[in-house]
Amino acid sequence: MKLAAFDFDSTLMDGETIDFLADAYGVGAEVAKLTAEAMRGEIDFFEALNRRAALLKGMSERKVIDICENLPYVKGAKELIKELHERGMKVIVFSGGFRYATGFAKKVLGFDADFSNILHVKNGALTGLVGGDMMFGFSKGDMLFRIQTLLGADKEETVAVGDGANDASMFEFSKIKIAFCAKEVLKKRANVVLDEKDLTKILNYI
Repeated sequence: MKLAAFDFDSTLMDGETIDFLADAYGVGAEVAKLTAEAMRGEIDFFEALNRRAALLKGMSERKVIDICENLPYVKGAKELIKELHERGMKVIVFSGGFRYATGFAKKVLGFDADFSNILHVKNGALTGLVGGDMMFGFSKGDMLFRIQTLLGADKEETVAVGDGANDASMFEFSKIKIAFCAKEVLKKRANVVLDEKDLTKILNYI
Protein backbone atom coordinates (compact mmCIF):
# COMPACT_ATOMS: atom_id res chain seq x y z
CA MET A 1 0.00 0.00 0.00
CA LYS A 2 1.27 3.46 -0.92
CA LEU A 3 -1.43 5.87 0.21
CA ALA A 4 -3.77 6.26 3.21
CA ALA A 5 -6.59 8.80 3.09
CA PHE A 6 -8.33 9.73 6.32
CA ASP A 7 -11.35 11.75 7.23
CA PHE A 8 -10.63 14.11 10.14
CA ASP A 9 -13.77 14.81 12.18
CA SER A 10 -14.91 11.76 14.18
CA THR A 11 -12.11 9.69 12.62
CA LEU A 12 -8.75 11.17 13.64
CA MET A 13 -10.39 13.75 15.91
CA ASP A 14 -12.93 12.71 18.53
CA GLY A 15 -15.96 14.75 17.49
CA GLU A 16 -17.02 17.29 14.87
CA THR A 17 -15.06 20.55 14.76
CA ILE A 18 -18.10 22.59 13.83
CA ASP A 19 -20.03 21.17 16.79
CA PHE A 20 -17.27 22.28 19.20
CA LEU A 21 -17.40 25.78 17.67
CA ALA A 22 -21.19 25.91 17.76
CA ASP A 23 -21.37 24.81 21.40
CA ALA A 24 -18.99 27.62 22.36
CA TYR A 25 -21.07 30.12 20.41
CA GLY A 26 -24.45 29.06 21.80
CA VAL A 27 -25.86 27.48 18.62
CA GLY A 28 -24.88 23.91 19.40
CA ALA A 29 -28.27 22.24 19.11
CA GLU A 30 -29.06 23.75 15.71
CA VAL A 31 -25.67 22.91 14.24
CA ALA A 32 -25.51 19.39 15.74
CA LYS A 33 -28.85 18.53 14.13
CA LEU A 34 -27.58 19.59 10.69
CA THR A 35 -24.25 17.79 11.23
CA ALA A 36 -25.98 14.53 12.14
CA GLU A 37 -28.33 14.72 9.15
CA ALA A 38 -25.42 15.40 6.78
CA MET A 39 -23.28 12.56 8.17
CA ARG A 40 -26.19 10.14 7.79
CA GLY A 41 -26.61 11.29 4.19
CA GLU A 42 -30.08 12.69 4.79
CA ILE A 43 -29.32 16.18 3.47
CA ASP A 44 -26.87 17.46 0.88
CA PHE A 45 -23.42 18.10 2.37
CA PHE A 46 -22.89 21.42 0.58
CA GLU A 47 -26.23 22.75 1.81
CA ALA A 48 -25.61 21.56 5.37
CA LEU A 49 -22.11 23.07 5.46
CA ASN A 50 -23.33 26.47 4.33
CA ARG A 51 -26.25 26.50 6.74
CA ARG A 52 -24.01 25.54 9.67
CA ALA A 53 -21.34 28.11 8.80
CA ALA A 54 -24.01 30.81 8.62
CA LEU A 55 -24.99 30.06 12.22
CA LEU A 56 -21.42 30.94 13.33
CA LYS A 57 -21.59 34.46 11.90
CA GLY A 58 -20.03 36.96 14.32
CA MET A 59 -17.92 34.45 16.24
CA SER A 60 -14.43 35.70 17.13
CA GLU A 61 -11.65 34.22 14.98
CA ARG A 62 -9.42 34.12 18.05
CA LYS A 63 -11.99 31.92 19.81
CA VAL A 64 -12.17 29.64 16.76
CA ILE A 65 -8.38 29.21 16.74
CA ASP A 66 -8.29 28.49 20.48
CA ILE A 67 -10.90 25.76 20.13
CA CYS A 68 -9.32 24.20 17.04
CA GLU A 69 -5.93 24.01 18.72
CA ASN A 70 -7.36 22.11 21.69
CA LEU A 71 -9.46 19.43 20.03
CA PRO A 72 -9.30 15.83 21.35
CA TYR A 73 -7.73 13.24 19.05
CA VAL A 74 -8.91 9.66 18.83
CA LYS A 75 -6.85 7.04 20.65
CA GLY A 76 -4.02 5.72 18.51
CA ALA A 77 -4.06 8.48 15.87
CA LYS A 78 -0.43 9.53 16.25
CA GLU A 79 0.83 5.96 16.62
CA LEU A 80 -1.08 4.81 13.52
CA ILE A 81 0.28 7.60 11.32
CA LYS A 82 3.84 6.96 12.55
CA GLU A 83 3.53 3.26 11.67
CA LEU A 84 2.08 3.98 8.21
CA HIS A 85 5.02 6.28 7.51
CA GLU A 86 7.42 3.56 8.63
CA ARG A 87 5.77 1.29 6.08
CA GLY A 88 6.54 3.86 3.39
CA MET A 89 3.01 5.18 2.97
CA LYS A 90 1.86 8.75 2.44
CA VAL A 91 -0.92 9.88 4.79
CA ILE A 92 -3.43 12.45 3.55
CA VAL A 93 -6.31 14.00 5.51
CA PHE A 94 -9.54 15.26 3.97
CA SER A 95 -12.03 17.22 6.05
CA GLY A 96 -15.38 18.80 5.40
CA GLY A 97 -14.39 20.81 8.47
CA PHE A 98 -11.84 23.57 8.71
CA ARG A 99 -8.18 24.38 8.09
CA TYR A 100 -7.90 25.90 11.56
CA ALA A 101 -8.28 22.34 12.90
CA THR A 102 -6.54 20.21 10.26
CA GLY A 103 -3.58 22.58 9.87
CA PHE A 104 -2.86 22.41 13.57
CA ALA A 105 -3.46 18.65 13.74
CA LYS A 106 -0.89 18.14 10.98
CA LYS A 107 1.77 19.51 13.34
CA VAL A 108 0.61 17.26 16.18
CA LEU A 109 -0.17 14.00 14.36
CA GLY A 110 2.38 14.26 11.57
CA PHE A 111 0.35 13.42 8.46
CA ASP A 112 1.65 14.61 5.09
CA ALA A 113 -1.04 16.98 3.82
CA ASP A 114 -4.51 18.26 4.68
CA PHE A 115 -7.37 19.40 2.47
CA SER A 116 -10.26 21.15 4.18
CA ASN A 117 -12.42 24.27 4.17
CA ILE A 118 -11.89 27.91 5.16
CA LEU A 119 -14.20 29.97 7.34
CA HIS A 120 -14.29 33.49 5.91
CA VAL A 121 -13.18 36.18 8.36
CA LYS A 122 -13.58 39.96 8.28
CA ASN A 123 -12.51 42.37 11.01
CA GLY A 124 -11.57 39.49 13.30
CA ALA A 125 -14.93 37.69 13.17
CA LEU A 126 -16.56 34.99 11.09
CA THR A 127 -18.82 36.32 8.33
CA GLY A 128 -20.90 33.15 8.10
CA LEU A 129 -19.39 32.29 4.69
CA VAL A 130 -17.29 29.24 3.91
CA GLY A 131 -15.24 27.97 0.97
CA GLY A 132 -12.43 25.56 0.24
CA ASP A 133 -11.35 22.14 -1.00
CA MET A 134 -14.05 19.95 0.57
CA MET A 135 -17.36 21.67 -0.02
CA PHE A 136 -19.28 18.85 -1.70
CA GLY A 137 -20.21 15.25 -1.04
CA PHE A 138 -17.95 14.13 -3.90
CA SER A 139 -14.95 16.32 -2.95
CA LYS A 140 -12.91 13.74 -1.03
CA GLY A 141 -13.02 11.15 -3.80
CA ASP A 142 -12.28 13.76 -6.43
CA MET A 143 -9.21 15.00 -4.55
CA LEU A 144 -8.05 11.46 -3.74
CA PHE A 145 -8.05 10.56 -7.43
CA ARG A 146 -5.96 13.64 -8.25
CA ILE A 147 -3.46 12.84 -5.50
CA GLN A 148 -3.18 9.25 -6.72
CA THR A 149 -2.30 10.60 -10.15
CA LEU A 150 0.41 12.83 -8.69
CA LEU A 151 1.92 10.10 -6.51
CA GLY A 152 1.66 7.30 -9.06
CA ALA A 153 -0.59 5.30 -6.72
CA ASP A 154 -3.66 3.42 -7.87
CA LYS A 155 -6.80 2.07 -6.24
CA GLU A 156 -5.12 -1.23 -5.37
CA GLU A 157 -2.46 0.65 -3.36
CA THR A 158 -4.87 2.90 -1.44
CA VAL A 159 -6.71 2.65 1.88
CA ALA A 160 -9.46 5.09 2.93
CA VAL A 161 -10.84 5.58 6.42
CA GLY A 162 -13.93 7.56 7.41
CA ASP A 163 -17.15 7.64 9.41
CA GLY A 164 -19.81 9.59 7.50
CA ALA A 165 -21.73 9.76 4.25
CA ASN A 166 -19.34 12.26 2.66
CA ASP A 167 -16.50 9.74 3.04
CA ALA A 168 -18.12 7.28 0.62
CA SER A 169 -16.60 9.04 -2.39
CA MET A 170 -13.12 8.04 -1.12
CA PHE A 171 -14.13 4.37 -1.18
CA GLU A 172 -14.59 4.47 -4.95
CA PHE A 173 -10.82 4.94 -5.31
CA SER A 174 -9.65 2.62 -2.50
CA LYS A 175 -9.03 -1.10 -2.24
CA ILE A 176 -9.36 -1.10 1.55
CA LYS A 177 -12.48 0.81 2.60
CA ILE A 178 -12.60 1.21 6.39
CA ALA A 179 -15.72 2.43 8.20
CA PHE A 180 -14.41 3.56 11.59
CA CYS A 181 -17.05 3.97 14.32
CA ALA A 182 -19.19 4.94 11.36
CA LYS A 183 -22.76 5.74 10.40
CA GLU A 184 -24.74 2.90 8.84
CA VAL A 185 -24.75 4.59 5.45
CA LEU A 186 -20.95 4.25 5.26
CA LYS A 187 -20.73 0.78 6.78
CA LYS A 188 -22.75 -0.51 3.84
CA ARG A 189 -20.05 0.75 1.45
CA ALA A 190 -17.07 -0.56 3.44
CA ASN A 191 -15.15 -3.84 3.30
CA VAL A 192 -13.76 -3.32 6.82
CA VAL A 193 -15.96 -2.18 9.72
CA LEU A 194 -14.35 -1.20 13.03
CA ASP A 195 -16.49 -0.15 15.98
CA GLU A 196 -13.74 0.05 18.62
CA LYS A 197 -12.45 3.60 19.04
CA ASP A 198 -8.76 2.74 18.70
CA LEU A 199 -7.13 3.68 15.40
CA THR A 200 -4.23 1.26 15.82
CA LYS A 201 -6.69 -1.59 15.12
CA ILE A 202 -6.62 -0.45 11.49
CA LEU A 203 -3.10 -1.85 11.19
CA ASN A 204 -4.54 -5.37 11.31
CA TYR A 205 -6.11 -4.77 7.88
CA ILE A 206 -3.28 -3.02 6.01
